[in-house]
Amino acid sequence: MHIFYTPDIKNNFYTLSQEESKHCVKVLRLNIGNKVQLIDGKGKLYISEITDDNPKKCSVKVIEVEKKESRKNYKFHIAVAPTKNIARFETFLEKATEIGVDEIIPFTSRYSERKILKPERLEKVIISATKQSKAFFKPTLKKLMSFEDIINSEFTGKKYIAHCYDSDTKKHIKEVYEKGKDVLILIGPEGDFSEEEIQQAVSEGFTEISISDSRLRTETAGIVACQIIDFMNI
Repeated sequence: MHIFYTPDIKNNFYTLSQEESKHCVKVLRLNIGNKVQLIDGKGKLYISEITDDNPKKCSVKVIEVEKKESRKNYKFHIAVAPTKNIARFETFLEKATEIGVDEIIPFTSRYSERKILKPERLEKVIISATKQSKAFFKPTLKKLMSFEDIINSEFTGKKYIAHCYDSDTKKHIKEVYEKGKDVLILIGPEGDFSEEEIQQAVSEGFTEISISDSRLRTETAGIVACQIIDFMNI
């Protein structure tokens, strides 16, 4: 059954956006009477039936609702420096969404090679991944922030900064993270964090961590971090 993203659905009757209507009728060739699924990204999935197959404003009627009260008993926030090759960052967004993070925070730091983003394009990637994975909850994509703004932001959960430098105080994330705890993980740019940035983060309550014995690309490190936290909370 085909899935459509409908964040503003409020009752049992809904008209798809022009873009989704065109995809539904012209591309998928669905007609009156065909059933589709709608997700609002906030915990509800609607089994619906097409009542008007107009390619510009396709209308549906909700016939059943599935609801989840919450994604899980903890909140997972991950901050990643966007890669120079934006396609690699989009791959991270896609996989992080499929795995099930709550919030994604792009940021710039000293060695960042990309300091401009097109949030509309990134939102489309996240929405597509939400639909593909049939996720009840869509992660929030925050605006591009500075490293300083992130480490100085209020956060009551566990705070970690992943880096590749040798350090006597750095431990693997599996050794320090506790199941069920809210968590924020920082993943640096392709040139890593500077040593000064790491010390800044530590002074603001972040714990130094590694997530692999290998030196990973930024987007791979982000995906691995997501997978580890998800697995540890099973």
